Amino acid sequence: MKALTWHGRSDVRCDNVPDPTIVDPTDAIIRITSTAICGSDLHLYDGFLPLMKPGDILGHEPMGIVEEVGPEVKRLKRGDRVVVPFTISCGSCWFCQNTLYSLCDTSNRNPELAKTMMGHATAGLFGYSQLTGGFAGGQAQYLRVPFADVGPIRIDSDLRDEQVLFLSDIFPTGWMAAENAEIVPGDTVAVWGCGPVGQFTILSAWMMGAGRVIAIDRVPERLRMAEVHGKAETINFKEVGVYDRLMEMTGGRGPDRCIDAVGAEAHATGSVDAWYDKAKSMLLQETERPHVLREAIMCCRKGGTISIPGVYLGFLDKIPFGAAMNKALTFKMGQTHTQRYLDPLLKRIEAGEIDPSFVITHEVPIARGPEMYRTFRDKEDECIKVVLKPWD
Repeated sequence: MKALTWHGRSDVRCDNVPDPTIVDPTDAIIRITSTAICGSDLHLYDGFLPLMKPGDILGHEPMGIVEEVGPEVKRLKRGDRVVVPFTISCGSCWFCQNTLYSLCDTSNRNPELAKTMMGHATAGLFGYSQLTGGFAGGQAQYLRVPFADVGPIRIDSDLRDEQVLFLSDIFPTGWMAAENAEIVPGDTVAVWGCGPVGQFTILSAWMMGAGRVIAIDRVPERLRMAEVHGKAETINFKEVGVYDRLMEMTGGRGPDRCIDAVGAEAHATGSVDAWYDKAKSMLLQETERPHVLREAIMCCRKGGTISIPGVYLGFLDKIPFGAAMNKALTFKMGQTHTQRYLDPLLKRIEAGEIDPSFVITHEVPIARGPEMYRTFRDKEDECIKVVLKPWD
């Protein structure tokens, strides 16, 4: 089958690899009809996560048709149309029973490696390094799905792939980001990053009762999407200082809820800490560029909440933790408990409350995947979200 495989920093290839097969009796094999490139895939592409092996299949935003099921799979059958969440969860451990699916105690095949890095193992994830189990990803023609009765959601309507595909990750991620922000009706919510997760965070904030949403980015087409589809006020950080502008917009109090939808590879214009991060990372003395997190801490109102859906991978430097403590800020973060949100968010799509396809700017055959990784990373051709078609 065709699949996008990792071969080193900035080196993704469309290779022919063996088709997956049933390994465990709870597995299913999915023929992928649509899959996508996620912003967190770029952390792998840019070499920010070292625990990748040449030939690893990428991708964690797939959907398709069930081709085969193991003998213990009860909820799915051949021919079902499904969206596959990026989290692999057993459904029976303490964490899954408490709907903390991204913290599943069972699914990560490399728990000792994860414990060394993080103290505990998190759930297995599709296409996201040995740290999260070394599972083949969904940027391919076929995908093996472990614990198939727990993960995929069946799509019984005639909604297009593009309308439901993002249930796999970025719509639930944006929703959980807004939920973690603990939005109270009327709140002012500031969202750093107008990429795909940021766009869904903006819409989710409105659906949770925000009185005002302010979106922060530097890319014109992303800001334009936030204004047109997200009805957000915007700040272009290339043009104005974010702190000063937010204080002006909020009468000096600051936003009630601040959401870091950027994560490890934050950019900044002309700031001292941005140059500091760049130098430290080049010397291998820092793994991230946490400019947004620092800025959100300084901007958030006293007693406010900071939500972090943006992916961080290792160690951060110069975080103003004293400011966070003395301002009595609350932090909530984490990989998305995707399965918790599948049914309610699908109902919102079916009811016409939201059409997630608005975020798609590029839809191409999978053979163009390596090219689109570069285009997406470099923010060329007004690229915001790429959907890949494995059989075109």
